[in-house]
Amino acid sequence: MQASRIASRVTAATAVAGTAVLALSAPAFAHVSVQPEGDAAKGGYAVVDFKVPNERDNASTTKVEVTFPTDHPLASVMPEPIAGWNVKVTKSKLDKPLTMHGEKIDEAVSQVTWTAADGKGIQPGYFQKFPLSIGALPDNTDQLVFKALQTYSNKEVVRWIEVPQAGQDEPENPAPVLQLSAATDGHGGSAGARDTSDKTETAASATDSEAHDTDTTARVLGIVGIVVGAAGVAYGVFAGRRRTA
Repeated sequence: MQASRIASRVTAATAVAGTAVLALSAPAFAHVSVQPEGDAAKGGYAVVDFKVPNERDNASTTKVEVTFPTDHPLASVMPEPIAGWNVKVTKSKLDKPLTMHGEKIDEAVSQVTWTAADGKGIQPGYFQKFPLSIGALPDNTDQLVFKALQTYSNKEVVRWIEVPQAGQDEPENPAPVLQLSAATDGHGGSAGARDTSDKTETAASATDSEAHDTDTTARVLGIVGIVVGAAGVAYGVFAGRRRTA
């Protein structure tokens, strides 16, 4: 009976382990995404990376087009040069001009396009990051949605344009979404700077505490030394009296 139970347990454990192996070995679903390098704070500027994986085994990615949101236009967009790629920044007139740093802006970036200069592009099994410096980020929304088109060397075009909805499953071809963090203070301080300041204050407090502890210890040792010294003197006097007697 006991052997049967052990065998059953071993079988069940083997089945669970097998399922775990299958789950871990299943390929993760990759898609075009956007992530900030550090913070993307409302009202500020940020460097963001559009990450483009190649999902095909028999074709390379030769073109990436990113469309910028029109409901929250960005006046400043600067790409970082990437070896082997040409980049084009397209601007469009705004229906409602923006006011930035006291100046009115009547156009904003509507699209950025990267094209493989040598025809090789992103090979199968690889991905590429496309960095952009963008701003000023809006302060009246928590996210920015960028729609992207990915063109392969075999002329296939994958449209990453479906906007993810809260509480629903991720769509098959989700659009890249940039999450914005809370606005920084008026001096341009970031969350990272505040963290550093907090850590400095904590370290200073710890140092003060250690100094206080050290001072207290020194005082205690001083008192002990005085007591021991007094005891030694008293013993010497007492011993001298015994010899005299």
